[in-house]
Amino acid sequence: MYGEEPLFGLLNRIGTPVEGHRPWPRYRLGRDGWLRLIEELAGNAWSLLGLWGEPRAVHAAFREDFSGDVAVVSLDCPQGRFPSLSAVRPAANRLERAAHDLYGLTAERTTDPRPWLDHDAWGVRRPLSEQPAAAAPNPGPYTFLPVEGEGLHQIPVGPVHAGIIEPGHFRFTANGETVVRLEERLGYVHRGVEGLMQGRPVAEAAKLAARISGDATVAHSLAFARAVEAALGVEVPARAVWLRALMAELERIANHLGDIGAICNDAAFAFMLAQTSQLRERVLRTADACFGHRLMMDRVIPGGVATDLPERGAGLLQELVAELRKRFPPLVAIYDGKASLQDRTVTTGIVPAELVTRFGAGGHVGRASGRDQDARRSPGYAPYDELSFEVPVLTEGDVNARVWVRIREVEQSLSLIEQIVARLPAISRGLDHPSVPLAGRGGEGMALVESFRGEILTWVRLDGEGVVTRCHPRDPSWFQWPLLEAAIGGNIVADFPLCNKSFNCSYAGHDL
Repeated sequence: MYGEEPLFGLLNRIGTPVEGHRPWPRYRLGRDGWLRLIEELAGNAWSLLGLWGEPRAVHAAFREDFSGDVAVVSLDCPQGRFPSLSAVRPAANRLERAAHDLYGLTAERTTDPRPWLDHDAWGVRRPLSEQPAAAAPNPGPYTFLPVEGEGLHQIPVGPVHAGIIEPGHFRFTANGETVVRLEERLGYVHRGVEGLMQGRPVAEAAKLAARISGDATVAHSLAFARAVEAALGVEVPARAVWLRALMAELERIANHLGDIGAICNDAAFAFMLAQTSQLRERVLRTADACFGHRLMMDRVIPGGVATDLPERGAGLLQELVAELRKRFPPLVAIYDGKASLQDRTVTTGIVPAELVTRFGAGGHVGRASGRDQDARRSPGYAPYDELSFEVPVLTEGDVNARVWVRIREVEQSLSLIEQIVARLPAISRGLDHPSVPLAGRGGEGMALVESFRGEILTWVRLDGEGVVTRCHPRDPSWFQWPLLEAAIGGNIVADFPLCNKSFNCSYAGHDL
């Protein structure tokens, strides 16, 4: 529905612009304005990009998908309460619950008031609020949703799993082997990242951002760096901009290759995992040779990059692209022609287009169900505005579609690497790496960056000394985990590992 009032038009009427927020505006709303915003959200297509709290205030970011306009709205909460957005934007619910657990903010008339990150293990309640409270002396068990119906039984799985993976609890309600409902409980790997960032110099906070989710270290580092640079009005050297994109595409390829193989392995086709693991290892070794770290951790920094491409780097990247273009297509053909694989992946774990739209899900989850969004293109950022690439979009919404989105993205990333290497700006004389110093001043900034999972949002506020006073990183998994619950409904229990891996949501990126 795109006939409604534009986002900026409404916010200019009901809100007051806040100075110093870049690159997109932030509006301060009163309670009446917040309620009016909720009314408008019930009938338009604005996507929720994030929701986060701080003592005595709540913030939310939105994008008007048709125009690409982005804005942040804020509501002061002197009483620690705010009207919930969850009835009109269901993806807000878990973020509201997290804001309550961390800051003590209460979402009024929420669709689900249960705690989310707080498992009664911190020894304190609302730890980031102005007045933290003592932990409950006798906390009761977490209340799962009630189950009623003839012939139904429950299967609890986790949080400890039979493998070297992070913890999460999955409560299945089944009728025989058919899953009627799945309910997740996450938060087991909460590390207090947002609290740890407060009061840290930018350089220290950047290292925390790089460790939010290790498999997306480049993307999270880039989102934090771009948010800081926006807050300070800093322009980084052109070569650094292109090197960042190069690292991001290497990271995207490595993860997609690993996921394609892992999905096939969960369908009992280990051959594909063995083959794609070899290709992934080849990518990681090239990344190490070019940037000094297999995952390229701490290589993207606020102000630029921490290392430059070595003299032989361009040749190594060209060799990598040539090898993958030779070895990857035969594996794709095997996947496409293996009837036993198709039997497991086609029509399994379908996520309807309506749900990915309502939750604002991106990445392979959203694009496999018809949601054509990619932060590299909209709102867009350099150097992708100078590069040629396609965003693969399918409509089937099943495991197979999520595999094919990954396949096509690998192909696009190989092309992007070729383009970047061919057009990489020249090395600046006298510098061992392209970067600029950061000014010691304050400001607020936000960034949207496309990781291999989808959009990462990072919002940051710096004080006059350039120290982080508040930072909120929102991993794509926040908007994808809830859809996994929908995807498994109607499938058999044995297909859950397949559906789960086809999503590959981050526990650490979600739990922070």
